[in-house]
Amino acid sequence: MEEDDLLELWNTKRSQVIHAQIAPTLMLIGVFVVAAFGKFETASDGAKYLTIGVAAATGILAIISQYATIREAEVLLIDLKRLTNPSELSKRVALSRGLLSMSAIAIVGLGIAVFALVVWAVLG
Repeated sequence: MEEDDLLELWNTKRSQVIHAQIAPTLMLIGVFVVAAFGKFETASDGAKYLTIGVAAATGILAIISQYATIREAEVLLIDLKRLTNPSELSKRVALSRGLLSMSAIAIVGLGIAVFALVVWAVLG
């Protein structure tokens, strides 16, 4: 692949990670609003468990999508490093492996932490 193609693919991968956060964010906003108004206190157990299940499914699918995208992006960095006469941008992007690894860890860690908070907010 050419340098421009690799950089375009890099930007596509970054956008995929960002877009994968939209559905869980909207779900969390809904849970937050309902919890802030105390509606879970009077909700049925079924409604509470459904909320937790939907939040879990949404979060797990987003984490899987983001993690897969990060793994693909790590391979893309190897291709960027192999370019002859790369631009400064390509050189800098090729050095992003540590940030990608940190992102993968943060996505999983924060996902688990936020899910625990959702369970706490819903079940009290």
